[in-house]
Amino acid sequence: MGLTDLGAALLRTLDPETAHRLAIRALQVTPLPAPAADDPILRTRVAGLDLPNPVGLAAGLDKNGEALHGLARLGFGFVECGSVTPLAQPGNPKPRLFRLYEDRAIINRMGFNNAGLEAFADRLAHRPRTAVIGANLGANKDTEDKAADYVKGLIRLKGLADYVTVNVSSPNTPGLRALQGRAALDDLLGRLAEARGDDPTPVFLKIAPDLTPDEIALIAEASLDHGLDALIVSNTTLDRPDSLRSAHRGEAGGLSGAPLKTRAGDALRAAADASAGRLPLIAVGGIESADDAWARIRAGASAIQVYSALIYEGPGLVSRIKSGLTDRLRTEGFSTLAEAVGTGR
Repeated sequence: MGLTDLGAALLRTLDPETAHRLAIRALQVTPLPAPAADDPILRTRVAGLDLPNPVGLAAGLDKNGEALHGLARLGFGFVECGSVTPLAQPGNPKPRLFRLYEDRAIINRMGFNNAGLEAFADRLAHRPRTAVIGANLGANKDTEDKAADYVKGLIRLKGLADYVTVNVSSPNTPGLRALQGRAALDDLLGRLAEARGDDPTPVFLKIAPDLTPDEIALIAEASLDHGLDALIVSNTTLDRPDSLRSAHRGEAGGLSGAPLKTRAGDALRAAADASAGRLPLIAVGGIESADDAWARIRAGASAIQVYSALIYEGPGLVSRIKSGLTDRLRTEGFSTLAEAVGTGR
């Protein structure tokens, strides 16, 4: 077990939110060595972004962009920070973060707690320039015009992030998921396109797993119509599978981790069918091994993201996934990762 994995194991003995704060602090102050160079077979290009490998960090771990230099040294191909809202907000009352150990899962109802857009932008101005950094945008809980909040975020972060993700799929902000309906989505994406202008920074949309294939198809078409660059599939689920065993299984909020695997995989396949290669897909949800990552790539994902599995597996998971993907690509005769995308459909 490496030092970073040992640290993760120690953090699991603490209250989840306390552990999260300490993890961010450790990533800020610990002089981590630079990661080993990735095998060239893992290099890929997604929405114009050159990635050294396809394993990204999902939004939620570093909400305020505080630990980007440390995170960039853990071997990720790209790191997404946020969600950030225009105004700082405390989020929902505590407790709001729960580990479901028996299920290798997490339930959170954080509620977009963050220090606000100005503090976030200031930190991104000092981000590591050798890493691909994305910014995840949210809307304030009490705002009447949520689309306007996303526009504010897009404008303020221009030139600071390598890509921007529009998060309309968190279950913990009232009314947010309603933006995934076609009329509301057309309004939002139209306003974002106008604000974006000729800015080449890629814009992604992060969707919920609790959508029907028809709803996902509508979102894919709207995304194509408005010039979005990729879909992230998917966020946490409101579903509570009967298989959950933890005493925390009845807590309100979004469920992530291993129990999300099937639902997130189904959503990815629906998005792959709907987009038919016209829109890059990034898979997230229940990915905790190289086999899981490989299955999503074969189902149509050009890259993947992890978060909840890191809590149970530690940061060494990143190198284990990369090593497993390298072996699978070579064993199955692919010369690039891009060649494998969608080959299992």
